[in-house]
Amino acid sequence: MQFLTLEILLVAAAGVLLCALLLSTHKLLQLLRRTRWIMLSLLLIYAYTTPGQPLLDVPFSPSREGLGDGVLQLTRLLAALAGLAILLDRLHRQQLIAGLYTLFAPLQLIGVSRERVAVRLALTLHYAEVAMLRDTHTWQDNLRSLLEPHHETSKQMELTLYRFGIRDGLLVGAALLLLFGAMR
Repeated sequence: MQFLTLEILLVAAAGVLLCALLLSTHKLLQLLRRTRWIMLSLLLIYAYTTPGQPLLDVPFSPSREGLGDGVLQLTRLLAALAGLAILLDRLHRQQLIAGLYTLFAPLQLIGVSRERVAVRLALTLHYAEVAMLRDTHTWQDNLRSLLEPHHETSKQMELTLYRFGIRDGLLVGAALLLLFGAMR
């Protein structure tokens, strides 16, 4: 999304948002609710720190260019959240990790262990889910609970791998072609 032109970005973001609204409305709304303050902060930071023409003739007015850049970044963030909502709603955590494990295969060429990456990702998702399910009311309670020691026994993780088929290769190839075409 970072390299797309504005027109292509708007079409792609609208398509992903529409798919997310049709397929995973609840998960999308949940992600948007959880990130609302980040999105507002992002918009304000761009609006007030990007130099340009002031929007209003008052002191400390946001810039037009800053608001434009902020909306552009928000569009990218919304498209990413919409795609994430579809993935999280349609795939079980194990399926998501298995897919990423398969996609991380090229990392072995530079000496990165994809097994370690998959296990760390699984642990991160597990602890994020546990933290969200806690019945804490304030962010201070959440922070305190993160600092508490966790008493868990060692567990074994089994990952069911799926074969990378012809359809998968065609889909990845089509996505790469679209990406390269959009970057020109």
